[in-house]
This record gives sequence, structure tokens and C-alpha cells, in this order.
Amino acid sequence: MSLLEQVQTDTKDAMRAGDRERVSALRLISNELQKAHKEASGDAADEVAVLQRERKRRLEAAESYRDAGRDDLATGEQREAEIIEGYLPQQLSDEELRAIVGDVVAETGAASPKEMGRVMSQVMPRIQGRADGKRVSALVKELLTA
Repeated sequence: MSLLEQVQTDTKDAMRAGDRERVSALRLISNELQKAHKEASGDAADEVAVLQRERKRRLEAAESYRDAGRDDLATGEQREAEIIEGYLPQQLSDEELRAIVGDVVAETGAASPKEMGRVMSQVMPRIQGRADGKRVSALVKELLTA
């Protein structure tokens, strides 16, 4: 079962349960996944990338709402981000991420922050959506400045 099919099934279940908030969030996810499949023209769309993008949008919106003093709207965005997170792959632990980044730094011979782009370009495909880009970037920067 593809991720899109899983989301659609979960949407139907949430509708039967009368969970309007979850239905709304799942419909948004479903629409974005369908768009990605259409744009990929039959190729396998990167569903994880779509989910990460949508999660990031919700978290940024929640932060903006909090800054504007709209905690009620921020809470809704935060809940949607959590629903999306449920469909993302299991996140890497700090130790696992540190090991992957350390291996890439060793393989590339990178020694300064100027080489951060080269390291990041090799790390990101290895983690395949199992860690946030900000988290990876911070760790790469830390290892290259140490």
C-alpha cells in the first residue's frame, strides 16, 4: 500500500470516527501527495519529501502565529504537523546521525566550514528523510568547526 493510499484510508476512518480536525489535515496531505504524483508524470513521487515540506510549512506557520499572539491558530498548525509526522519514517537518533555525518566528513576529507555544501550533498541522500535538514546542518557545522 502506497503512502497516498494509506492516507486516504486513514481519512475515511477519521470521517467515520467524526474527527474533523484529523480529516482536514489528512485531506491536505492527500491533495499534496496527489499533486506530487501528477507532477512526477508516472514516476514514483518522493512522498517523504512532500511530507517533510508540508510538516515544515505547518511548523513555520505555528511559529508565525505564536509570534503574532495567536496561540489558538498555532496549536492547530502544530497538531497538523504532528499528524504529518506520523507518516514520516522513524527519525534517526543523535548517535546514528552523528555516525553518518562523521563517516561522510571522513570520506570527503572535509576540514572547514567552507566544505559544508559538499558534505551536506552526500549526507542528505543517506538519511532519506529520517532527520530534519536544520538538525543535519547544525551537526555538520559543529563537526567541521571542531
